[in-house]
Amino acid sequence: MLLSTPVLRIRDFRFLIINKFLLTFGLQMIGVIVGWQIYQLTHDPLSLGLIGFAEAIAFISFALWAGHIADQTEKRFLIIFSECVAFACAAVLWGLTCERNTHTLPIYGVIALSGVARAFLWSSSTSFAELIVPKEIYSTAAAWNSSAWEIASILGPATGGLVYGFWGPKMAYGIATLIVGISLVFALRLGKRHPIRGQRDEKVFESLMTGIRFVFSHQMILAALALDMFAVLFGGVVAVLPIFAEILRVGPAGLGFLRASQSVGAIAMAIVQTRRAPFRNTGRTLLTAVTIFGLCIIAFGLSTNFYLSMALLALAGMADNVSVIIRASILQASTPNHMRGRVSAVNGIFIGSSNEIGMFESGLAAKMMGIVPSVLFGGFMTLVTVAGIMGRFPRLRRLKSVASLGPASEGSDVEMTGI
Repeated sequence: MLLSTPVLRIRDFRFLIINKFLLTFGLQMIGVIVGWQIYQLTHDPLSLGLIGFAEAIAFISFALWAGHIADQTEKRFLIIFSECVAFACAAVLWGLTCERNTHTLPIYGVIALSGVARAFLWSSSTSFAELIVPKEIYSTAAAWNSSAWEIASILGPATGGLVYGFWGPKMAYGIATLIVGISLVFALRLGKRHPIRGQRDEKVFESLMTGIRFVFSHQMILAALALDMFAVLFGGVVAVLPIFAEILRVGPAGLGFLRASQSVGAIAMAIVQTRRAPFRNTGRTLLTAVTIFGLCIIAFGLSTNFYLSMALLALAGMADNVSVIIRASILQASTPNHMRGRVSAVNGIFIGSSNEIGMFESGLAAKMMGIVPSVLFGGFMTLVTVAGIMGRFPRLRRLKSVASLGPASEGSDVEMTGI
């Protein structure tokens, strides 16, 4: 039945989706475990923000170079190498817990190393997926990819919180490490994807700057990335959920459910999107979705009921999923094959690192302003971002269909932003 879906007939795509699901499952478990563990050690909101800061600095430092390497190197090798490092990081966290470590610095160090691995995995896996899936079914592939991530982001945090609550961090880390290890089995079954001929002759610095110039010279790509980046940066509440779990008196198990709620909404929307035609007014839909996301975050900050809080996070997840699918489709449709690794790297800096920097911003704002005012501020700034993008990038607002876009060359006059 599933194989009747065209994108699932692609062997490497099936293995990539299973690999992503298992890897995300394990890493999401670790995210909950680390957050609760550090907050129990410090009871400091800023310490939660430093988790994201440690990963973001490492990710940003290597992202552009990783994008260059992804365009120059066989991609299956990079995926396997990156996931081996992620597995080693999970094993070290388990080992530190077994040794009854009470210091946060070693944990931050491991998180930073995982950020380096994620930089290479982001560029290599994204460009790998874009190369194996035909353009005409990429929106379906993006929905399946998002669904796999979101399902894992539901089950991972819930499982991590429950196992931590009943059996403690040692067992939780052990199970998460095992799942990350199993994901490697499917990465090993992927086919090789070699770089396009002629790419190896390009100098490193020139190659890196080409990717940056390409993104900043194309209005549609830059607008979609900027909108998502600032919405996640200001509107993300993942870092401070351990504090809300204490406020709502639901403990580590409740934290797991709060972490999973946003993904529950996202997977529900992803399922809807796999069964419907592409959006007709794509630009307006994107802007509306981010507006709804910001309003949900404001309402979440005011909520004092656990179930209402979960519902608001789920609704925010639905809106966020619409944004993710549209952004991924715009990138895939507008990027030439030979630049996918570098553009994915810039995308990673905009979007991937904004999650972690957003965690730092959330922790810092919570320490300076208080937990509720900081969340309200983040939601309000998300709405300000939408208004700013609408004014600065009118072409995004007028975009009807992603199908009307096509791969653009660097410096295209059609898409120049004037920046």
